[in-house]
Amino acid sequence: QVQLVESGGRLVQAGDSLRLSCLVSGRTFSSSTMGWFRQAPGKEREFVASISWLGGITYYADSVKGRFTISRDDAKNMVHLQMDSLKPEDTAVYACAAGNRPYGSKWPGDFDSWGRGTQVTVSS
Repeated sequence: QVQLVESGGRLVQAGDSLRLSCLVSGRTFSSSTMGWFRQAPGKEREFVASISWLGGITYYADSVKGRFTISRDDAKNMVHLQMDSLKPEDTAVYACAAGNRPYGSKWPGDFDSWGRGTQVTVSS
């Protein structure tokens, strides 16, 4: 069975940095496009970042561009999200997702496997 397990979420202060990780098993990771999405209480799920096969193409939401960096390590079947200059508005449950399309995507429908998420809380 395909499994995606996130880790790294915690309580931090505004301006701090945090690194989220996602371990993928049960599918060919090197042929999977990976993405990060987040959802805050009372809000709809929103796209954060994605990365294509081989890591050549990346996409970012405007709200995180310049602050967040997505990367992948195919040897370890992992995808990471480096978050810098965190803001209270970044508080949410962050979930990683995997899809079969060769290029990165910002659309949830392009991802077929999802992790349960990890909580990130940024205090002011």
